[in-house]
Amino acid sequence: MYRSHNCGELRESHISQGVTLSGWVHKIRDKGFVAWVDLRDRYGITQLVFDEDRTSSELLEQARNLGREFVVQVRGEVIERASKNPNIPTGNIEVLVEEVVVLNESQTPPFTIEDETDGGEDIRMKYRYLDIRRNPVKDSLIFRSKVTMEVRKYLSEEGFIEVETPYLIKSTPEGARDFVVPSRMNEGQFYALPQSPQTFKQLLMVGGLDKYFQIVKCFRDEDLRADRQPEFTQIDCEMAFVEQEDILSAFEGLTKHLLHEIKGVDIETFPRMTYDEAMKRYGNDKPDIRFGMEFGELNDIAQHKAFNVFNSAELVVGIAVPGGNSFTRKEIDKLTDWVKRPQVGALGMVYCRSNDDGSFKSSVDKFYSQEDLSKWAERMGAKAGDLMCILSGEQNKVRAQLSALRMEMAERLGLRNPEEFAPLWVIDFPLLELDEETGHYHAMHHPFTSPKPGQLELLDSEPGAVRANAYDLVLNGNEIGGGSIRIHDKETQAVMFKHLGFTPEEAKAQFGFLMDAFQYGAPPHGGIAFGLDRLVAILGGQETIRDFIAFPKNNSGRDVMIDAPSPIDSAQLKELNLKIDL
Repeated sequence: MYRSHNCGELRESHISQGVTLSGWVHKIRDKGFVAWVDLRDRYGITQLVFDEDRTSSELLEQARNLGREFVVQVRGEVIERASKNPNIPTGNIEVLVEEVVVLNESQTPPFTIEDETDGGEDIRMKYRYLDIRRNPVKDSLIFRSKVTMEVRKYLSEEGFIEVETPYLIKSTPEGARDFVVPSRMNEGQFYALPQSPQTFKQLLMVGGLDKYFQIVKCFRDEDLRADRQPEFTQIDCEMAFVEQEDILSAFEGLTKHLLHEIKGVDIETFPRMTYDEAMKRYGNDKPDIRFGMEFGELNDIAQHKAFNVFNSAELVVGIAVPGGNSFTRKEIDKLTDWVKRPQVGALGMVYCRSNDDGSFKSSVDKFYSQEDLSKWAERMGAKAGDLMCILSGEQNKVRAQLSALRMEMAERLGLRNPEEFAPLWVIDFPLLELDEETGHYHAMHHPFTSPKPGQLELLDSEPGAVRANAYDLVLNGNEIGGGSIRIHDKETQAVMFKHLGFTPEEAKAQFGFLMDAFQYGAPPHGGIAFGLDRLVAILGGQETIRDFIAFPKNNSGRDVMIDAPSPIDSAQLKELNLKIDL
């Protein structure tokens, strides 16, 4: 028996008991005649004591020869700790060691295994197995497991059936780039790793399973950022004989359950907002509604004066930053520089102070009267002491720029409390999105999304006006889930493929299996997929997902621990009938 108890378990009630513990040497403190060793495992830390009077000089010498991260087994008696430590659960006891066995020695780790480590991100990624020993990473992975278990528990109790779908599938041209896998048995042919199980879960509805879910790995070969990985995990769900309201109700229930069970937070209402409203009020389709700073559009009251910057703009729009009148001119200039960075792309910023005495002071005073500026304040909801920040330019670009400024100001002002949760449904997305470079439309969600009832005929005359029967669940400014009511008949799906630029032959080659299935009594169906990595991170109070993934990739999509991707042996290439010219 390697251990009778774990290192976080012992309390005063165990005093005088003989115990066996195993774990890693965390710290050693040697005072000459006595030494203390902190022994750590997943569950906590227990202090071990070695001294000449109560044990032996041989044991004390053995303790001195232990190194950090040695794996050891100890046997001893639980005694009351003379100098108690209220900061850890085992702080009232220690173990007087009678025997110690070194199970495995360790080299000195390249960084300290502490909550606040001296290791940079690159070195910790390279030695991820050591990083996992640190409480912040270990606790994040345990937290992820807890969330996942609650998801399975809730969905199973609601009658959902967990079904595994294939990882080796057919490559399709829609969405992000596929990761492809060459087939040795079928020369010159390739599988793709799934970007989602979309068509398979629809086929499960045709198969009559009615309620499906899967916690599934998905793969996209696309540019990366802090909250995106080439492989990620979805909570993938589908239901038959449902309308949009059924989906929203079901997954409000799941979200309420997770917030209650994981965070002890009860949310009663899930506001709904159309895509057009979200873009108008917040400049993006996943607004953080924990704070205000809603957009105020100023075209009718700021144009047609003598200020040509505004007069030539497609949109003039601003926000009122609460308490921003306290900013110095230097701070405002830095803010202007911030919005002019390439990542944001604004050409400049006009500001206007809302003074305590009811007057206004702006950077464009020579063009606008106090009455004009008062109208700006009213439109933006600015109060005394606020700072109005106004951007102008091309409509779509300036909304995105002001949205970035809004989020930056909220961050600086501490308005994004990670322990406050504000869910929101965004509905009525455009069905199609115009690619400005090619002039062609592509599906905003995916080609299996149903248009809103009665709008199918608009595809021929006004494709950009067609609204999708689609919905996103937003939490604290992050999209945590998205889905739609699906097309479930062959004719409508054929019309959709036509408008996406597929010839009938291409549609049949790519998706013939799905359209054939629709001929055998496909029920109305719809679903949603949650991004598990992002959901867990938000519930855990973080913006990035990396620490909630056991072995993540870096921002270049590399696993620096195992050095992947990497070249493969020429014999393997030959077996796969592949030739690579370097």
